[in-house]
Amino acid sequence: MSWIVAVGLVWFTVDLAASMPGREGLGRVGDMAQATTLFDRQDQPVYTLFKEQRIEVPLSQVAPIARKAILAIEDQRFYEHRGVDTIRIVGSAIANLREGRRAQGGSTLTQQLARQSFLTRDKTLRRKLKEVVLAAELESTYSKDEILELYLNKIYFGNGLHGIEAAARGYFGTHASDLTLGQASLLAGLVKSPSAYAPTVNLDRAVTRRAVVLQSMVDAGAITADAAARAKAEPVVLKDGLNRDEEHGGYFKEEVRRILVGKFGTSRVYEGGLRVFTTIDPVMQTAAESAVASSIAEIERRRAARHKKSDAPEDDKNPLQAALLALDPDNGEVRALVGGRSFGGSHFDRATQARRQPGSAFKPFVYATALEQGWSPASVVDHLDEPIATLQGDWMPEDEHLDTPELTLRSALRTSSNRAAARLLQEVGIPKTVAIAKRLGVASVPSVPSLALGSGEVTLQELTGAYAAFASEGVYHAPLLIRRVEDADGTVLFEADETGVRVVSEQTAFLLTSMLSDVVNAGTAWKARQMGFTLPAAGKTGTTNDYVDAWFAGYTPHLVAGVWLGFDQPQTILPGGYAGDLAVPMWAKFMKVATAGAKADAFSLPRGLIAVQVCRLSGKLPASGCSDVEVVNNAGETSRRSMLYSDYFVRGQEPTEICPLHGGGSLLNKFASIFGHHDTPAPVTSAVYSAPNPAGAEPPQPAAAASAPPTDDGADKPAKKRGFWSRVFKGKDKPKPVPGSSAPNQP
Repeated sequence: MSWIVAVGLVWFTVDLAASMPGREGLGRVGDMAQATTLFDRQDQPVYTLFKEQRIEVPLSQVAPIARKAILAIEDQRFYEHRGVDTIRIVGSAIANLREGRRAQGGSTLTQQLARQSFLTRDKTLRRKLKEVVLAAELESTYSKDEILELYLNKIYFGNGLHGIEAAARGYFGTHASDLTLGQASLLAGLVKSPSAYAPTVNLDRAVTRRAVVLQSMVDAGAITADAAARAKAEPVVLKDGLNRDEEHGGYFKEEVRRILVGKFGTSRVYEGGLRVFTTIDPVMQTAAESAVASSIAEIERRRAARHKKSDAPEDDKNPLQAALLALDPDNGEVRALVGGRSFGGSHFDRATQARRQPGSAFKPFVYATALEQGWSPASVVDHLDEPIATLQGDWMPEDEHLDTPELTLRSALRTSSNRAAARLLQEVGIPKTVAIAKRLGVASVPSVPSLALGSGEVTLQELTGAYAAFASEGVYHAPLLIRRVEDADGTVLFEADETGVRVVSEQTAFLLTSMLSDVVNAGTAWKARQMGFTLPAAGKTGTTNDYVDAWFAGYTPHLVAGVWLGFDQPQTILPGGYAGDLAVPMWAKFMKVATAGAKADAFSLPRGLIAVQVCRLSGKLPASGCSDVEVVNNAGETSRRSMLYSDYFVRGQEPTEICPLHGGGSLLNKFASIFGHHDTPAPVTSAVYSAPNPAGAEPPQPAAAASAPPTDDGADKPAKKRGFWSRVFKGKDKPKPVPGSSAPNQP
């Protein structure tokens, strides 16, 4: 019989040893999943990514009072035993026998660490023996302070918080190094039963347990009775310093997470304790989400009113969506990102993932190509009354109310003339326009004539990043959300290269900005001024066929923002729902908050530009009659006005010819009356585009806005024929399909 017992003991010992971790395994006791922390642009923590919410810290960064609290309640003889406290085991056994139940435990911190790291929580003799052996091994491998540090970083404190640093931040919004006696004693009390004593679950029970810890500290001589009394009276103030609620920035955080996983892998992102320094501005992010939410709500009220009249039900499975992306043009850093109406409702990011046709928001790329080739804002694009030859046959883009064969580039862009954009594309060349668009970060650019009207597809991030190059004097910075990534030890794993690439010249960027500022001051984006946004700004609207997409990308010298509205399954947003009526107000709401308190800085005038006075109609040097032209309005009334204004030109490319239209009165009257003229418009009351005044030259002045800004009701009211000057100063095109193409062609 004795040999059977002997064999059994040998088998048990061998089995026990085989299931124990070796020296190498013991060396990995410090391997713990740590949360990755995301910081904002001011290096303040805003988000976390984790498998276990843990932030590892050295023992020196744990308040001494917190160490005393843990030792007092969990292992008062920690620095005296060698892994197993026989005195405590005997004392616990006596107490349990007296109580008739398991009232006390005898496990040391080292045993608890062994159980946490290598064992299950099975209440078996085999597991307990393993725990004792492992505790002895840990004591021989690590110093007491190292074991305490490992324990404090690994132990669970409830509410998803692992380690004392995460617990201090998660419960009190402070660091482990700054814990008070009251806070430290409350945390120490959680170790026994985190789910039962967590203050977020049962505050009264947590406070009662805190009192037990404080008494243990008094008994152990760690604190005085008076200190304990003061700590017991200390109110518990809970504050989540880990931002785990994360009410804002869901789309931004998700895009950062996706990028990180692509660079470092899932395991390292969720368990590696990375420190990720992002570009987000929390104030701008909140403003962006507010602008999107209020704009969607307002448009849905308008849709509901129309549906009530038509008895057409809303489609709950295809709700209206919107996206907004804002970035710093000087470095490409994304300050705010909203990818839809609700991150909780859909994680699909319409700012970075959705590709849609941009409509007329693409036109600035065509104009930039022309400016690069020596055209100027006063250059004339002609033959607008003639069809364009394509491989599919002659094509005449729809351009309602256009009854003139030529326009200056400035007037054409402000009025968003489709024929002018299409004709200009033919003049400058499709390949060159495609090349510039791709250099500006627009990936999908079809080489077709309808490209001028936005037949390609873009993401909002691409479009906004491209416009940012115009704001940054022709230098393109790829949009970025992550500045730097460090590991838990502070080693830099990644650092963004914020070096930009010159895409167009400084002169081109300035001239295009000058023209795009007219769009904001007196064109399709006039509502930004009406809503009280007064900083110098430039931008372009885009509305696609059947009003299914509404875009606006606009910028100041220091901030660029792009917005989009539409449905995931394309459908009309609102009949007659132009971007100027839908997208621009959302942009203005955001920009007013995002730029609050900012100086009204003008766009910097680069060297090599001069201001020259020219005729508004011909773009040539003034003739004798350009300052006193008789025009006829739609009512047949005549008036006289000057056609002169100043525009910027690249030095050496300024006009040298005299205006051929206004050399004599009779020719002048005949020509001007062809186009007609609205009542003399009044200047806009808000800020207009301004630039430094070059020595000896009058600064360019954009055309004044009409006294009644352009309206977006072309689909609801009969079209009214307008004269040329009406379009120059008011300009609004009604959307019409391009024959033979699905390309959008709206302003």
